[in-house]
Amino acid sequence: MTRPYLTPSQSSPTDAATGLRIGGDWTLAHYSHLEPQVLALRERLAAETPVDLGELAALDTAGAALLLELLGSARLRQLAQQAELSAQRRALLLAVADAMAGSRQTQPPPAPSVLREVLGHIGEVVEGLWHQGRALLGFMGLTLASMLAIALRPTRWRLTSLAANLEQCGLNAVPIVALLTFLVGAVVAFLGATILAEFGASIYTVNLVAYSFLREFGVLLTAILMAGRTASAFTAQIGSMKANEEIDAIRTLGLSPVELLVLPRVFAMLIALPILTFIAMLSGMFGGALVCALSLDISPTMYLSILHDSDLLRHFLVGLLKAPIFAFLIALIGCLEGFKVSGSAQSVGEHTTSAVVQSIFVVILLDALAALFLMEMGW
Repeated sequence: MTRPYLTPSQSSPTDAATGLRIGGDWTLAHYSHLEPQVLALRERLAAETPVDLGELAALDTAGAALLLELLGSARLRQLAQQAELSAQRRALLLAVADAMAGSRQTQPPPAPSVLREVLGHIGEVVEGLWHQGRALLGFMGLTLASMLAIALRPTRWRLTSLAANLEQCGLNAVPIVALLTFLVGAVVAFLGATILAEFGASIYTVNLVAYSFLREFGVLLTAILMAGRTASAFTAQIGSMKANEEIDAIRTLGLSPVELLVLPRVFAMLIALPILTFIAMLSGMFGGALVCALSLDISPTMYLSILHDSDLLRHFLVGLLKAPIFAFLIALIGCLEGFKVSGSAQSVGEHTTSAVVQSIFVVILLDALAALFLMEMGW
C-alpha cells in the first residue's frame, strides 16, 4: 500500500502555481489524512496550475470525490482524458465528475415570499373547505337515499340501536342542557334588568328573556352542546370501528354501514334535539323568572301574565323549527368524520376535533343566516 501524497512539483510547498504532483493510494482508508490537505490547498490552487496524475497507485470513489473537490468537475474531466491512467481509473474519474456535476447543477428552489406563502395557505384552506362541502353533500344524499329505502320496510328499522342512541344523546343530555340554559337565562335577565333600569323599563326584562330563548338561545345553546357532546361521540365510535376494521367486516357481511350505523344516530338526533330545545327554552325562562323575582320584585304570577299577553307562539315556532335542521347536520358531520378516520388513534382524535369544530361552525353560520332572512321577511 502506497501512502498518498499531494505535493508541489518544486521545493516551495506554498507555491502551488509551479505545479502539483498527486500520487499514492487515494482510497477511503486515507480519506481522513487527505481531506485537510485538499481543503487547505483548494483555495490557493489556480486554474492554470499544472497537475500530474500519472503517479496515482490506487483509486476508489472516496479518492475520486476528493480529487473532484480539489480540482473541480471540468478540470478533473480534462485531466482524466490527458493523463496516462488506466481505463478503469479514467472511467471512475469521469463517472464521479459527471455525477457530481449533475448534482451541483440542481439548484435549490428560491424561497417563496411571505405574500406567496400566505396566499398559498389561503388557497389550501379554501380548497379544503370545498372538498369538505362536497363530501358533506354527497354523504347527505347517501343518507337521504338510505332513509327512503327503509321508510316502507319496518323490518329493517334498527329500533334497539335507535333507543340506545336516543338515551345517549337525548336523555343523558337533559341535566347539562337544563343547567346551562338556566344559568344563561339568569345572566340574560340580570344584564337586561341592569340596562333597562336606566330607562325605567325593567318590566321588559321578561320579554327580553322570553324572546331571546324562544327564538335564538334555546336552540342555539342546545345545538352547540350537542355538537360538542354528541357529534364527537359519533365520530369516536365510528372512527374506532373504522380503525379496528369492523366497518370492513360489516361490508363483507353484505350489510350497509350507513343503514346500520348512521341512520339510528341521525333519527335519534332528530328526535332528541327538538325535545332538548323545548327543555332549554323552559329552563332559560325559569332562570329569568328567578332573577326577576329576586331582583325586580316581579312575582311568578306577574311573570306568567306578561308572557301570556305577549305574542310568543311565532318566536317559539321559529326556534323549534331550526332544531331538526341543526340535528340532521350535526349527526351527519359526526358520522362523516368517523368514516374519514384512517386507522390510527391520532386520526381518531384529529377527526373528533374536526367534527366538533365543523358542527359548531355550521350551526352558528346557519343560525346567523336564518336570523337575517327572518328579520328581512318580518317573521
